[in-house]
Amino acid sequence: MTQLPAIGFGLGERAPYATHPSLSRGRLFPEPSSPTRTPFQRDRDRIVHSTAFRRLKHKTQVFLAYEGDHFRTRLTHTIEVSQIARAFARAFRLDEDLTEAVALVHDFGHTPFGHAGERALHDCMADHGGFDHNAQSLRIVTALERRYADFDGLNLSFETLEGLVKHNGPLTGPDAPAGLIVPRPILDFDAAFPLDLATQTSLEAQSAAISDDIAYDTHDLDDGMRAGLIDVEDLAGLSLAGDILREVRRAYPTLDRARLVHEIMRRHITRMVEDVIVTTAGELDRLHPQTADEARAGRRPLVAFSPAMQAAEAETKRFLFARVYRDPSVTRVMDRAETIVRDLFARFFADPGEMTEEWRGDGRLSDEARRARRVADYLSGMTDSYALAEHRRLFDATPDLR
Repeated sequence: MTQLPAIGFGLGERAPYATHPSLSRGRLFPEPSSPTRTPFQRDRDRIVHSTAFRRLKHKTQVFLAYEGDHFRTRLTHTIEVSQIARAFARAFRLDEDLTEAVALVHDFGHTPFGHAGERALHDCMADHGGFDHNAQSLRIVTALERRYADFDGLNLSFETLEGLVKHNGPLTGPDAPAGLIVPRPILDFDAAFPLDLATQTSLEAQSAAISDDIAYDTHDLDDGMRAGLIDVEDLAGLSLAGDILREVRRAYPTLDRARLVHEIMRRHITRMVEDVIVTTAGELDRLHPQTADEARAGRRPLVAFSPAMQAAEAETKRFLFARVYRDPSVTRVMDRAETIVRDLFARFFADPGEMTEEWRGDGRLSDEARRARRVADYLSGMTDSYALAEHRRLFDATPDLR
């Protein structure tokens, strides 16, 4: 059994390497401080009360919602990521509110129909800078949410915005992925409110990022079995899930399938979480950072899997791509979903007047790049059900997403 270090679990003060709200770098539009909430608590609350957060309820994760009531949506996935991320924040004595804020906002920019919608929208925007869901998340929280009297967007703190933009690592400089092209919306905002794109992000944001991997690896296995694309026995060939399957079978040889699957999935999350805690605690003990800046000064994230778990996690991803994401029954539906997004983009671009009044702007929007971005903003904010309804309104035939 894994021996967990006694490093916090929410007890006592924040660690010296945690991000302290009293040292926040502030907001694009300065605001008076709150007498009852820290800056990161206010960020989390604004995120939860936003329109974009509510829309996640009706956006596809992997399987369309009407295929079954129990498949994950973007919202349930986001809540699961947040729950895991909070566990890391407590274990490492980080700022739990900042960790939660980054976890809750990380998928705001996703289109209807999951990655299929993003592929279609990226192709439609090829002549106008493309489309990137992470950059779209930034656009939503800095411009497209229109709720407050004094500013557009949610006016989130630097630390939450930085975590949103860089939760998967630096975007520029020597530690950025080779060949990465930083989306224009991120560069434009960085010019007005620098987000230190070349550095590692906070341990809070790193915790949210690795929680995303843990959540979707585990729950896409679960949803894949629920959809009949994976059999329980198929897990036997995986290093992590297969070992857990054998462990559960030894302990409960007569367990029914539903309980067997749940037992495997909950242990799958636990194994990955405990691995991250042990690995990261070891790195923190070795480096002994005394400030948040020291903790983010390295060439790689501190919140990480062990080499063995990293290999097992990569194996799980390959399995999911082969058996779930690229299964013909999934790709067939997603190809039809791409058609819906392409059709809608073409119609709205040709006639912005077909969009709702608040989006159609100044007539036909004569500048093509500006018009294309307006259409992309409108389309990416749609839920699956609204995109389908709009397609039925505008076209004689709508593909059947089954």
